[in-house]
Amino acid sequence: MPAWKQFAPLRYLQAYERSDFLSNVGLLRKRAALMEAYGCPILCGFIAKGGVPFRCQCRVPPFIRALADERDSSCPFFRYDAYHSATSYHHNMPRTFPYSVLDVFAEHPLEGNPLAVFHDARGLSDAEMQALARETNLAETTFILPADNPASELTAGVRVRIFTTAEELPFAGHPTLGTASWLYFNHPTLCGAESITLQLNVGPITVKFSPRTHEELGVCGIMRQNKPVFGNEHDPAAVAHALGLTTEDLSAEHAPQTVSTGMPFCIVPLRSLEVARRLQISQRDAQAWLNTSDAKFFYCIAPASQHDQPAGPHWHARMQFYGGEDPATGSAAGCCISWLVKSGLARSGELTVIEQGIEIHRPSRIEARATKFENLVDNIFVGGRTIPVADGSFFLP
Repeated sequence: MPAWKQFAPLRYLQAYERSDFLSNVGLLRKRAALMEAYGCPILCGFIAKGGVPFRCQCRVPPFIRALADERDSSCPFFRYDAYHSATSYHHNMPRTFPYSVLDVFAEHPLEGNPLAVFHDARGLSDAEMQALARETNLAETTFILPADNPASELTAGVRVRIFTTAEELPFAGHPTLGTASWLYFNHPTLCGAESITLQLNVGPITVKFSPRTHEELGVCGIMRQNKPVFGNEHDPAAVAHALGLTTEDLSAEHAPQTVSTGMPFCIVPLRSLEVARRLQISQRDAQAWLNTSDAKFFYCIAPASQHDQPAGPHWHARMQFYGGEDPATGSAAGCCISWLVKSGLARSGELTVIEQGIEIHRPSRIEARATKFENLVDNIFVGGRTIPVADGSFFLP
């Protein structure tokens, strides 16, 4: 089926089956070529060009737009007042905001942590961004604010804002990696770049990409996070109570500690994988403790079943928040690897693989490394694979 045909109302498809409608394909292709020549800046749908679909981001339904200006045609299509329908749509046109969904830290589609990325958030208020994040109902949603000159983003970076369903965040890992990956595939000047910098509320964060093969799913990227700040160590008994555990469920050798590379997490080492698997945090109790601490969230870790294998995964992680569970938490992974290296539980400069999301059937693979320089930990790198899985649009008045 030609790509434009997907957008045609039923009566137009019925007319298409008649031979006198076939000449209309030429009009579609002519209009499509004009649209490409003048440049449509945002993705919104497919239209046929020479039999091959190409993407266009105008804000009018593609099928109607393709024929709206061909007023002199005698095609049966126009006996159904297509032109008047199109111009009426122009006058009552809602604001259209295209977005994509990508699975981050995923080895296969429909795994990892899903992320919604709005391609162009110019014109959205803060309240509308927050409402859209609630509407997508994902752990995080990002909003790209493109520069007027895309070439300037090669050096200055791309402005991006990150929202959960409840609030805006200064930094989060999987939104950073996922948004940079979307830009890698779609940005007019950064497409295929070796590295892309995002201007986040926490400051600039750069993601570097590995060369990819034609058959490869998605793209692998790695971000360098900010130098870790090690906060307070916490009483294991108080932390265990907040998590609904006993003191014996926590590691006897290492106390929980707050670490931040842009977002402060309380890293909680658990005694075993069995404890991690039965973790059910009461958000009421957890939030009461967090409100009195220097941490924003808990990140609970335990040695994974393949902890001693070179390929890993080496650590099993869970992050329960807002009454749900995060399939993969890139910002926490940066804090975690910093703490592991500082504590001597991971080797300096070597790859550590963290698995997460297993219990909620969204298996995620996070690759992390950090380097210890005497009493200083730095060079925090967190990466993984991002796979695009869906495109869509929101229509707002």
